[in-house]
Amino acid sequence: MSLFGQRTVIDIVKAGGTRPSEEFNADKLHSSIVAACLAVRTPEGQAEAIARDVCTATMAWCSTKPEVTSSDLRRIASRTLQTHHPDAAYLYKHHKLIV
Repeated sequence: MSLFGQRTVIDIVKAGGTRPSEEFNADKLHSSIVAACLAVRTPEGQAEAIARDVCTATMAWCSTKPEVTSSDLRRIASRTLQTHHPDAAYLYKHHKLIV
């Protein structure tokens, strides 16, 4: 069962198109936001609260779309995270570019 108590049926089209699309998973998004927050030394409780807010806003944006790209999902989540924690938003947005 999802942390959010509901299933949102949205297909996520993976970047590059080489992998099959997958169903939106709010828990996966939540975990990645928490990880970005913890990476910049945000207290765990605060990281969880921020992730909940970001997931709720992102799910609201997605609710009117039958499918979105993983890039769209990352962009919308990053934009929302930026208002809560700019440092975590930077890490989240650029996660594959940072070595």
